[in-house]
Amino acid sequence: MHRSAWVKASVVCAVFALAGCGGNDNVGTGPHFVADIAVPNVKAGSNFSFDIGTTNGNRYYFTDRNNAAVDVIDIPTRTFVKAIQGSGNLAFAGLGSGPNSTSGPDGATPVGSLIYTGDVNSVKIVDPAAGAVLTNIPVSATGVRADEGCLDSTHGIFMISSPEEPTPFATFISTTTQSVIAKVTFTDAAGHPTAGLEACVYDAASDNFYVNVDGSTANPHGELVKLPGATIRAIPSGTTQNYTALSGVAMYPEGNCDPTGLALGPGTDIAVGCREATTGSPLLMQIFNRASGALVASLTAGGGDQLEYDAATNRYYNATSRWTASGNASTNGTCTAASPCKPMLTIVDAGSRSVAARLNTGNNAHSVAIDPATGLVFVPYSSATAPAGCPDCASNGFVNGGVSVFAAR
Repeated sequence: MHRSAWVKASVVCAVFALAGCGGNDNVGTGPHFVADIAVPNVKAGSNFSFDIGTTNGNRYYFTDRNNAAVDVIDIPTRTFVKAIQGSGNLAFAGLGSGPNSTSGPDGATPVGSLIYTGDVNSVKIVDPAAGAVLTNIPVSATGVRADEGCLDSTHGIFMISSPEEPTPFATFISTTTQSVIAKVTFTDAAGHPTAGLEACVYDAASDNFYVNVDGSTANPHGELVKLPGATIRAIPSGTTQNYTALSGVAMYPEGNCDPTGLALGPGTDIAVGCREATTGSPLLMQIFNRASGALVASLTAGGGDQLEYDAATNRYYNATSRWTASGNASTNGTCTAASPCKPMLTIVDAGSRSVAARLNTGNNAHSVAIDPATGLVFVPYSSATAPAGCPDCASNGFVNGGVSVFAAR
């Protein structure tokens, strides 16, 4: 085990006896650190800008703005394979000159053997087998991104959110024709644009899309919106409708949440990751009954972005990059030298709806994906010093930036 791996594993052992760490990075009977994977052009001092990750087959994919690419990691060997980049109108936006809203790629969703990827003004389709970006599907011309998406594989419909548009909207794309079939705008019942859109999921059992809305007039810190799949499919092709006008739509208040990640859990559970921007507010993860909208559990396990559920372990994995020592939001919910964060991979038992473990992660580690076959968990992170606000990252062994690998079992 190299030194940084030893530091990471020993810190985990000191804090979490259940991690089962031993004399090397592959020993353990519970969640534990396994390995670190370097990413090209990411090193000590780099501010590594990445976004959503996913697994498909024996590969892990995540979006990498520094390299303007979808990065590919081989799961069995835990090695970096390549950065898939496009050219011309198939090129990803990269870091851009402004905020994340003008950068890309962003979300990544497997659609068969392809990866549908959010980018500025568009969705790009990546073919990992060819190592190429194949298609550019325009969804806007305003210069901001299409962000996170989700797939209805039963009906061949891909949904993706455009959160930073003047009026946020979702685009629905046929995976058969690879073309836009409809859009849904998000102007609330009071006539005001919502504050944005976050992660979405599709529930095949109930034929509903769910999406986190950053805020509305009625629910200023977030609401979970249910969009019936049959209603989406009934929208006339090529047209746009507002979400409040859709038959069967439902809006579930999320309280003081400022939602991010979303994951379908067991039974009728759906988990919402909160990343509170109100200074001193508890950092929460909420679990709702997705049929009724009733809140069934609220636990101090938030401050993250991507949230995933693994059926094999019956656990949620939350990339809580803005977790703090107190469990309460830092100043304005952001990590700074004056108001630091302690990034964690927070693991929640879906049966008991309680925190099972917290493992140290690297700076700004807000993305997570789990491979259901091996139980390996992949968490990208930035270098210890950029962005500011993680004083413990270097001493915990997360120095250069890259991808950390954990074992879920």
